[in-house]
Amino acid sequence: MFSRWLSRAFLLTVVMFSSTVMAGPKVVVSIAPLQSLVAAVTQGISEVEVLIPAGQSPHVFALRPSDRRKISEADLLVWVGPGLEQGIVQSISHVPESRLVTLEEVEGIHWLPARVGGNFEKRRRHGHGDHGHAQYDRGQSHSPDERDPHIWLSPANAQLIVQSVADGLSAVDPANAQRYRQNADETLARLETLETTLQARLEPVRDRPFIVFHDAFQYFEHAFGLTAVGSVTVSPEHAPSVRRVAELRDRIEQLGAVCVFSEPQFPPRLVETLVEGTSARSGILDPLGIDLGGTPDAYFQLLERLADSMLQCLNAD
Repeated sequence: MFSRWLSRAFLLTVVMFSSTVMAGPKVVVSIAPLQSLVAAVTQGISEVEVLIPAGQSPHVFALRPSDRRKISEADLLVWVGPGLEQGIVQSISHVPESRLVTLEEVEGIHWLPARVGGNFEKRRRHGHGDHGHAQYDRGQSHSPDERDPHIWLSPANAQLIVQSVADGLSAVDPANAQRYRQNADETLARLETLETTLQARLEPVRDRPFIVFHDAFQYFEHAFGLTAVGSVTVSPEHAPSVRRVAELRDRIEQLGAVCVFSEPQFPPRLVETLVEGTSARSGILDPLGIDLGGTPDAYFQLLERLADSMLQCLNAD
């Protein structure tokens, strides 16, 4: 009798706790890396839903009716902007500004200009005070169509994303504002530690040239002073021409590219064809974290995996 009462009491506690956690605002994000950063801010308050599955490219994703419902029912929706998620622009245009965080509009985001043509210019380095980063125009004056939209792969940008999300959540759910701020502060500290750790880990491969599948990693390269010399595709929506493939094979040899990276979102066969008969190796870089889910730890795992993949391919004898 007592054990039965205890079981019921335990179940009631679980239900009450679950209801408390789920009582927060309904938060929706466009892509998986944002889901992780936002979940770190909403931790203990509400869950975060994602629109675009991690295995699909945000450049070409088409919304389903269930996705449109998520958008219309969201208390807060977080996305990068038209420069990345073209397929959801029309639906998001109906969301009131008070329920929307558009990262393209966040003040202080470090924007890099989109690189054109798939052949990247040789990098010039800053001095010691800038950690040896490549020198780029920060792109703040460029229009969205001229900017690289993959901003989440910069830990410094991730900090600004976390701060802007905490602001947006505090506005729609002021009762939990203090908890959002506390979660955000803890996440900012983790991001600082992550950046310092990866700086040290990637130092040995900074000057080793490589080619990416499509130009999604510029912010990661810039943050850690890495040396990308080109991309396989100029646009992820279009396969490269036979001429482009021939040019890339020549470029691999001319520039001594150590590795050519494919992505899990795109067929790997093209990269295998490119490196065949050359001295370059093949590797995989995933800018979205297709199997990591949307936990608060997933963003950190994403950047750590990118570093692991770089080190494995660029360090190999």
